[in-house]
Amino acid sequence: MGIALEAEKNWKLKLRYGKLQTPFQHFTMMAEGEIVETNADFDIQVGTPAFFRMNVWALDAEQAVDMIITIGRHIGFETTGRVYTYSTEAKEPPNENPRAYDLNFTPFEKD
Repeated sequence: MGIALEAEKNWKLKLRYGKLQTPFQHFTMMAEGEIVETNADFDIQVGTPAFFRMNVWALDAEQAVDMIITIGRHIGFETTGRVYTYSTEAKEPPNENPRAYDLNFTPFEKD
């Protein structure tokens, strides 16, 4: 087993059995909205309706919602519809502060 896989396995086990402590919960967030500014990191045109998805470590669901709205605005996305919050298993370990990772967009066509 590679070192990276072993390290990943270790943090998950430590978290599960209480050897790694964090005040944060893990969520997968999804928000419905529209691209309002171009962003070099994401190849989506302005005006495109899309779902914005990201994983977060946050204190609670309310903070997670605040994070998806704020981060979305920062990268050119405006939430115009519902925000979905799911408690999920983490892919990356927690840090000392709330954080988001795996940001992506899924464009869709409006009816």
